[in-house]
Amino acid sequence: MREYGEATITDAVLDRVANAPDSRVRQISEALVRHLHAFIREVEPTEAEWEWGIRFLTETGRMCSETRQEFILLSDTLGVSMLVDAINHRFPSGATETTVFGPFYAAAAPDFESGADIRGHLKGRPMYVEGRVTDVNGLPLAGAVVDVWHSDEEGFYDLQRLDQGTGLAGRGRFLSGADGRFHFWTVRPSPYPIPDDGPVGRMLKAQGRHPFRPEHIHFMIVAPGHRKLVTHIFAAGDKYLDSDVVFGVKKSLVEEYQARHGGHAPDGRVMDGDWFSLEYEFRLAPAS
Repeated sequence: MREYGEATITDAVLDRVANAPDSRVRQISEALVRHLHAFIREVEPTEAEWEWGIRFLTETGRMCSETRQEFILLSDTLGVSMLVDAINHRFPSGATETTVFGPFYAAAAPDFESGADIRGHLKGRPMYVEGRVTDVNGLPLAGAVVDVWHSDEEGFYDLQRLDQGTGLAGRGRFLSGADGRFHFWTVRPSPYPIPDDGPVGRMLKAQGRHPFRPEHIHFMIVAPGHRKLVTHIFAAGDKYLDSDVVFGVKKSLVEEYQARHGGHAPDGRVMDGDWFSLEYEFRLAPAS
């Protein structure tokens, strides 16, 4: 019978997992053991601190529901989501950059014809959004599936208020035309705090961090023969661009939300009062 102490425990655990029949399971298990044990040796937690850590993870799991994923928030706020995203999307030069998926996507988003108004019950100032989907060389991609979702003027997503019986809004699915273009009407979103009433919020407070994300609109675009694109377009000038709580901002994804007043919108709609417009070209990387 072996004795396991501070100097021998790591090698003992590595020895146990060395015979995992799946090589990827073995690689991940070995790396997890090495780095976790190195972390423990570096911080030398007290037993009370280790119990607190286990309790923190337990509470994180208990906060998860159909409309809230606290573990995604934890991954996002520790920069892990963006690191995984960067590793998995090493796109060629010219392709639109990716960013975090976020916890508010809904697979059941309604389908719309280009030009539709997706605001639903969301309140806010009118905003016209036009996009063009192309390959990395700028050639249009017809029939691309474009998912869009965003918050309202108060920073809330529809999923956060489903208990009010209001249903889905501020999201939809479009197909790009023969010229790769799509457009729609909605309301301008706003910066917002991630849900911070749970363990992740308490972690941010202990770390001296704010919970805010800069203003943005989510896009997920899929086209045959090309890599799926998950990204945001951020509003230029937002005060949280340099301190996004989930580290999702990239310079190439920051665009001016153009302020307008009255006149005619690009689709010919006669406008009255203040409104905004956004135009962006999304370049998809080849599947290979």
